Amino acid sequence: MFVTTADPKLEPPTMTVNTVLSLLALDYPAGKLACYVSDDGCSPLTCFALREAAEFARLWVPFCRKHGVSVRAPFVYFSSSSGAGARDDEFQRDWTAMKSEYEKLVSRIENAHEESLARRGDGEFAEFVGAERRNHPTIIKVLRDSGKAGDGNGIPSLIYISREKSPRHQHHFKAGAMNVLTRVSAVLTNAPIMLNVDCDNFANNPQIALHAMCLLLGFNDEVQSGFVQAPEKVHGALKDDPFGNQMEVFYEKLGFGIAGLQGMFYFGTGCFHRRKVIYGVPPVSTDVQPTRMRVSTSHKELQKMFGSSKELIESARSTISGEMFVTVPTVDLASRTDVAKEVSAYSYEAATSWGQEVGWVYGSVAEDILTGQRIHAAGWRSALLNINPPAFLGDAPTGGPASLTQYKRWATGLLEIILSRNNPILLCISKHLEFRQCLAYLVLDVWPLRVPFELCYALLGPYCLLANRSFLPKPSEPGFVIPLALFLAYNLYNFIEYTECRLSARAWWNNHRMQRIVSSSAWLLAFLTVVLKTLGLSETVFDVTRKEQEGAPDGGDPGRFTFDSSPVFVPPTALTILTVVAIAVGAWRAVSGAAAEGAPAAGGPGVGEFVCCGWLVLCFWPFVRGLAGMGSYGIPWSVRIKAGLIVAAFVHFCTRN
Repeated sequence: MFVTTADPKLEPPTMTVNTVLSLLALDYPAGKLACYVSDDGCSPLTCFALREAAEFARLWVPFCRKHGVSVRAPFVYFSSSSGAGARDDEFQRDWTAMKSEYEKLVSRIENAHEESLARRGDGEFAEFVGAERRNHPTIIKVLRDSGKAGDGNGIPSLIYISREKSPRHQHHFKAGAMNVLTRVSAVLTNAPIMLNVDCDNFANNPQIALHAMCLLLGFNDEVQSGFVQAPEKVHGALKDDPFGNQMEVFYEKLGFGIAGLQGMFYFGTGCFHRRKVIYGVPPVSTDVQPTRMRVSTSHKELQKMFGSSKELIESARSTISGEMFVTVPTVDLASRTDVAKEVSAYSYEAATSWGQEVGWVYGSVAEDILTGQRIHAAGWRSALLNINPPAFLGDAPTGGPASLTQYKRWATGLLEIILSRNNPILLCISKHLEFRQCLAYLVLDVWPLRVPFELCYALLGPYCLLANRSFLPKPSEPGFVIPLALFLAYNLYNFIEYTECRLSARAWWNNHRMQRIVSSSAWLLAFLTVVLKTLGLSETVFDVTRKEQEGAPDGGDPGRFTFDSSPVFVPPTALTILTVVAIAVGAWRAVSGAAAEGAPAAGGPGVGEFVCCGWLVLCFWPFVRGLAGMGSYGIPWSVRIKAGLIVAAFVHFCTRN
């Protein structure tokens, strides 16, 4: 079980701890489970929190199994459960004692300070002395070893990893971290199945591993189950999805349909992978190619693919040869940390197939979609794990900055895929990605390519009102019916989809306006970022999304749009100001009769142009409120000034003769 975290400030250690505890308490033989936590922030606070969690697990895991706890993330269980009125006195005593221990755990973690832990330089934290986030050797801590003599509590192993980093080497963001986890786990426990979970996605159903095994092992032809993906569900979801990031309609209308093709996409969390599939092993047979060459198990070929580590090569050979239950001999895991550090060095992947044909694929910050495409292109199919209660629950970002940061990262990664040799069209032509699955991937991948077109349409209305022109037919002209019918048909169809998914009209509107906001902000910046990267003028940056377990980022209204001085807010602010100015100018002309007197032969703006601008103002209403708001609910003056300069330049362009 792999858990990834990157920043203890944006991803609080208590959140990571709850995710880890929910995994350690799964209904599955403890000796067959091992949890690896990748800390890309190299934080002694995260390591301290996990060490404390390992001790708390000695109480928590037996408690969950004894009393059949349904949700095994403590912060959820104790917020929705009460020992009062319990079915027996024993449970009430256990519940009260466990809640007290959990509160002590949280208090110890929240009162710990990263600087003081690093300064201590003793025991567990000696290796953090002098370590910088982007420049440090590998740090591996075996916090719990289920196979160690004397540990008979039935608790899975827990291993902390902070991979080696250097400013002189590329680390490939989350994909690099996942490949390190894959190699380290191969030389320590070498389980044939790997579960990948983000630090904010706790296990909501304690039997998820059993359900996943049914799908992974329940087919006569294993090509049907290269990986098993659970839909992303939101814990404590805000009513009516004010930030448009819960994606319920996407999963129910598109995702469940895609599951009937080559299978559900890989979405980076809540996914069970076969180790051999991640190693690039093709299916034994498919309808496309009845006879298929398997990966060679010769030492020379394996060394070329997996690197020079003898232990990793032997581990890979047992996996590729199909001996899926052959694992590393039972030994003290701590005795193998030197081998684990060898395979987690930043230089280990040089001249190997890691990041290309083996492991998580490099070249995009959307490493999940890219890796899933590679697996499907090899001929594998995937399965959907849609169970009740949901397998995993995670957090959706609240506020404007966090939501747009997430969308920017997604769009950046998707555009990188479109512009690479891993383009789904090329994979459909040259490999075994089915045509309909290719089209399904393109539905996602073209998100940022919509930016130039949506921006042009958004600017057409204000331009016409400012320049006293028109681009739409007048109501008296027969052609007026065409844009009106398109507008009504699209929105009506979209609204019906939301009602069929049991969502409200307000949820439909929130998602519709967020699409317009995202396209002019996050997707626009992602588009420019990838264009500059393609021209060699910049590098991609992996933006970590701030995770919040409860409430709003500043303790206010969690459903209200918030702002900061990020450049992502400049384009939509400029578009909002421009639209309001254009409506004011157009209305003044209409009232004063200037439009009739000064209109060119083609005619000035009509009802269509006013409706377009009015619709834009409604879509960008959070920014209209932001122009009048204060604090985090107000748009910063630095953003307003930049947006104002853009608006002034555009107005000058529109009004010049």
